[in-house]
Amino acid sequence: MLPDKCSVSKEGKQCVNPPEFIVSIVDDKDEYMVGVTCGRHKQVVTGKIGHLQKEGKIHDGKISFSPVKAVGTDCVHGDTDDFVQIDMNRSKN
Repeated sequence: MLPDKCSVSKEGKQCVNPPEFIVSIVDDKDEYMVGVTCGRHKQVVTGKIGHLQKEGKIHDGKISFSPVKAVGTDCVHGDTDDFVQIDMNRSKN
């Protein structure tokens, strides 16, 4: 399960947009999920992660943005009531 809102907050107010990307750090051996973001905040997240990496507070590695995809399984059928707004027609950035 993912959060239903973008992870970015500004001036104490959380972004209300649904997540469009899973944000992770990829190094030689592993990938670490660090949050989710909407398309509008990709640059903000990139800058913040870069700053945290320079301070040694987060793993070094490449920042990766993977599009959020709707998935159905045996226990999650993917009925329309189950979905948070996901724009499947959005072009990849």
